[in-house]
Amino acid sequence: MLTSVITGTGSYIPEQVVSNTTFENHEFYEADGSKMYKSNESIISKFSDITGIHERRYATPEQNCSDLAFLSASSAITAAGIYPETLDYIIVAHNFGDVAAQSNRVSQVPSLASRVKAALGIANPDCVAYDILFGCPGWIEGVIQADCFIRSGRAKRCLIIGAETLSRVIDPHDRDSMIYSDGAAAVVLEASSSPDKGIVSFKTRTFAAEADLLRMSGSYSNFTNDGNDRFLKMSGRKVYEFALTQVPALMKDVIDQAGLHLRDIRKVLVHQANEKMDQAILDRLFKLYNEENVPANIMPMTIGWLGNSSVATVPTLLDLIVRKKMLGHEVKEGDYLLFASVGAGMNVNAFVYRY
Repeated sequence: MLTSVITGTGSYIPEQVVSNTTFENHEFYEADGSKMYKSNESIISKFSDITGIHERRYATPEQNCSDLAFLSASSAITAAGIYPETLDYIIVAHNFGDVAAQSNRVSQVPSLASRVKAALGIANPDCVAYDILFGCPGWIEGVIQADCFIRSGRAKRCLIIGAETLSRVIDPHDRDSMIYSDGAAAVVLEASSSPDKGIVSFKTRTFAAEADLLRMSGSYSNFTNDGNDRFLKMSGRKVYEFALTQVPALMKDVIDQAGLHLRDIRKVLVHQANEKMDQAILDRLFKLYNEENVPANIMPMTIGWLGNSSVATVPTLLDLIVRKKMLGHEVKEGDYLLFASVGAGMNVNAFVYRY
């Protein structure tokens, strides 16, 4: 029986550091267009307390999302030690395509996957390149799809990338704009006959009734809302409540499907959306197993310094751990890792991987 094994990881973390102080001169508005009465210092302080974010990374003006995707892909390919022409699939998860700096206009033709394939110089027409638009869980869904290709014998080697430049689609007058960031990460997934490692189980759910909790809409500032530009918007409290209700239950389903117990999981790599929310998800997962004590360092976090780069957060976490760039975190042969995400759609997914 074939299994799917990660043979290489890579990430690209943009060099432009944007601290919370950058937002001190912004004008923030409520959803109804009224100006927020609190001082920016107070708004930023509360934001930091809730999300845990102190800084984030933005792409430079000359970089596009496909550029970040290419850089992370090149790193993963090098780490895997493979010849790019041997790839059967290139799957790129994103939500907005290439958005040029200062434009707020989306470019998704050709697909980012085709752009990455061209940048990698791959001539093989049997290397199929396509994109996934699946909200923040897009990269995990790409891995799940690649696993299905491999297990069915339709592919032997796949490249799955998560890349985003959210800084190009955020409303500067919305305090939620401080959450989002840019970045990219990738893995090479290959067929293996080893029963002792690889993807063990997975599950995905879509909740259409909550589809508009994350959406595109006009600016909160009346004088800039001309009815044309659209920005990423979020019903923050409802997203939080949705995540706490749906994500832990799905995570438990995936662990149970694998024939494991929560105590078997070495690391939980969850989408870096909000520090308090992610911690609450973990706590609720442990409660589902009637476990009182949450092990230290079971859930690595990057949101404090990288922000929320959507599809890139989970694979970036993995790459940093594999490359021993996350102090206090490592994975060893035989370790079980739980990957999980939640986002626009509303979509929730997870998979268990044995390292």
